[in-house]
Amino acid sequence: MIFISLLSPLCPLPLSAAANLRPGAEQKVVFITARVHPGETPSSFVCQGIIDFLVSHHPIAKVLRDHLVFKIAPMLNPDGVYLGNYRCSLLGFDLNRHWANPSPWAHPTLHGVKELIIDMYNNPKINLEFYIDIHAHSTMMNGFMYGNIFEDEERFQRQAVFPKLLCQNAEDFSYSSTSFNRDAVKAGTGRRFLGGLLNDTSYCYTLEVSFYSYILAGAAPAVPYTEEAYMKLGRNVARTFLDYYRLNSLVEGPLFHPLDGGPSTRPAPSNLALNTSRDGESTAFMGNLFQ
Repeated sequence: MIFISLLSPLCPLPLSAAANLRPGAEQKVVFITARVHPGETPSSFVCQGIIDFLVSHHPIAKVLRDHLVFKIAPMLNPDGVYLGNYRCSLLGFDLNRHWANPSPWAHPTLHGVKELIIDMYNNPKINLEFYIDIHAHSTMMNGFMYGNIFEDEERFQRQAVFPKLLCQNAEDFSYSSTSFNRDAVKAGTGRRFLGGLLNDTSYCYTLEVSFYSYILAGAAPAVPYTEEAYMKLGRNVARTFLDYYRLNSLVEGPLFHPLDGGPSTRPAPSNLALNTSRDGESTAFMGNLFQ
């Protein structure tokens, strides 16, 4: 049995095998949010790709449901989406700058999700291992990630593993554009706030995807994104957890299926070099400040 807990904005629900959700069961949790900025519509298609894949009959999806609990809040700013706002909520707030102290009245979705995450963090049976917030980028191409900077060098390097694996699975994901920072302007974002709150076994990322196109390795012309291409990136994000947790041997039948396009044929990044400045305050490329 599959227990689908797609989190509504105020009450995110888990997606996993029913056995993982029994009272007292130990859980490895992957928490995913999207559409905190209403105008970033590609994030909804990426999130839809993740959801569709995880509830499918694909053998990889079954293994993931058996071993992980996915909690997904697909729309953190529903009032802003309904009103057609580009960045803010009904009350004019950029919700992705209020994670540190969200108001239950002014930022109810953010407050509810944060309270849920804190409750999970304080539960000894739950290990919240990933937080991924999905966005769309107006100037960069391809998909890429933002991560955090830590004083612990080993933890800093470990967080590069997931984007490196994703780069191997998704032809439109750019590891070279992935960067890690602690810029003051990003202090109120989910990625920055939760990265400072959670322990060293948790990894928090912003997943960005271009509004318009991506460039394949070794190919000059840009390829326009389509709804299907965004959803394919979402499927590849989900599938990458199989590689991260080394669950490949548990998959029955072929690892790849026509629905997700098969593995990327480009070579993996040659090392785990991170894109960050020496002082850790700025990244190696000029990304959009509105992460």
